[in-house]
Amino acid sequence: MLNASHKIGQVMEGSPAERAGLIPGDIITKINNVELVDIFDYHYYSDDADITVELLHEDGTTESKLVEKEEGEDLGVIFCNGLMDDYKSCSNKCAFCFIDQMPPGMRDTLYFKDDDTRLSFLQGNYVTLTNMKMADLDRIIAYKLGPINISVHATNPELRVKLLHNRFAGDILDKIKKLYDAEIPMNAQVVSCPGLNDGPELDRTISDLMEFAPVMKSMSVVPVGVTKYRDGLYPLRTYTAEEAGKVIDQIEHWQDVAMEKFGNHFVQASDEWYILAGRPLPESDRYDGFIQLENGVGMLRLLHEEVLDALEDIKKPLFMKKRHVTIATGKLAAPFMRQLADLVTEKFNKVTVDVVTITNKFFGEEITVSGLITGHDLIEQLKGRDLGDNLLLSCTMLRAQEEVFLDDITLSELEETLQVRTRIVQSDGRDFVYAIIGK
Repeated sequence: MLNASHKIGQVMEGSPAERAGLIPGDIITKINNVELVDIFDYHYYSDDADITVELLHEDGTTESKLVEKEEGEDLGVIFCNGLMDDYKSCSNKCAFCFIDQMPPGMRDTLYFKDDDTRLSFLQGNYVTLTNMKMADLDRIIAYKLGPINISVHATNPELRVKLLHNRFAGDILDKIKKLYDAEIPMNAQVVSCPGLNDGPELDRTISDLMEFAPVMKSMSVVPVGVTKYRDGLYPLRTYTAEEAGKVIDQIEHWQDVAMEKFGNHFVQASDEWYILAGRPLPESDRYDGFIQLENGVGMLRLLHEEVLDALEDIKKPLFMKKRHVTIATGKLAAPFMRQLADLVTEKFNKVTVDVVTITNKFFGEEITVSGLITGHDLIEQLKGRDLGDNLLLSCTMLRAQEEVFLDDITLSELEETLQVRTRIVQSDGRDFVYAIIGK
């Protein structure tokens, strides 16, 4: 059956596809006479050398083309639909789901619960595997895909069913065991909720998952986020400083166990635990190469190291104009941003940096991360201030590849209202330094 999701959106210049005459608008129906279901099939069958591609052109005609390429060489097409198939929505109703805590009236895409395993391989998304049957796992194994990032949350079957509010969620260890036996690389994630899956249950989860190392490469533990929009939802609260310290102690105990067994730390606490507990961040070597950055594990430590490296490399100019910038950030990162800014101004002493903590009134004051700051909160809390030459904002505040905040305020609207030029700072230390000094 023809699938419009298989339509080519772009052909890369100089690619095997361009040389063979494939063009945007073509629909790839088969490769080597095999009908394609989704992006998994495409990558698997297009990996061969010198493949035959069957096309349906926009005018309705069909054509078969030989594409000359090396084995493993990318064909060089980008599809209009990245999965070449419909996106699979989540079948769970997790007690801690952030999407269920969104305010009404936002754009539809923000309410879509993604739990599509294919995005785990393509974009690093974490998925629960509740949408997957054993036959789906067989296809992953046959195609030797990896790594797969799994939202485990708990290995106790009854507790996982309760957490995910899905009666089919209790077989997670069976699915992990199947992937483990096939040596499919995995990473795991736990969203920790007070009184639910922490304490002894967290010990059980870490212990169970450690049995699958080193195929299970890493595991992260992050604290639950709670917005003010929880009417009718499971009663949850955030962690206290004392409780966060206990979680850190628990994780660091298991890190010691893992170091003895495997020579790495295996389980990691996200940066938020250390900030909540008021404890210093671990040193770089405790992060095992920063493989859980997307879960906020080691981001601040890595940024600190990168800022120090950049300051060592960047030469101070003989003549430098005075410069004043403002960094707007969330409550969680604000003290750390202040420390980093002071490192920069210590060397570049003609630069003044104000660090403004933005309170999240949109989602609720218990949401303290910078990535959930909205345009309305920025405007409301920065209006009337002397913001200097530039307002520096983290790239995490904006939608991917767009200049739009979560509440649909655009970057240009923000600049016009605040009468300041913004600079979006990428997630690396060198860009942070450059943004402050105006390079």
